[in-house]
Amino acid sequence: MPPQELLARPQWRRTGDTRFPVAATVDGRSWVLRLNSFPDHPLWTLFVDGAARFDTDGTPSTWGQPLDNTAPPLDTATAAEVLAPIRNFAAYGSEAGDPCDNMFCCG
Repeated sequence: MPPQELLARPQWRRTGDTRFPVAATVDGRSWVLRLNSFPDHPLWTLFVDGAARFDTDGTPSTWGQPLDNTAPPLDTATAAEVLAPIRNFAAYGSEAGDPCDNMFCCG
């Protein structure tokens, strides 16, 4: 069974962070997408309430266009709050204790 998050319709908001560019609140939970070094790694990693849920090579159609520049920005304080639990997970795999150390894709 696919993850339930693939069916959700998040309303993305820009965070101002290049590695974690968008966030949304879905059913009271904080979602953040990490933009990975594609194609060396999956395109996205979804974090829900600070925990990694799964990687995906594409964007589910229900998610719309996460990188749409017309999406409204989060205010600075909210962006800092939602990014705080995952700030140390910028490198692909770091959330699993195995960060990518390849200079070309994660350097």
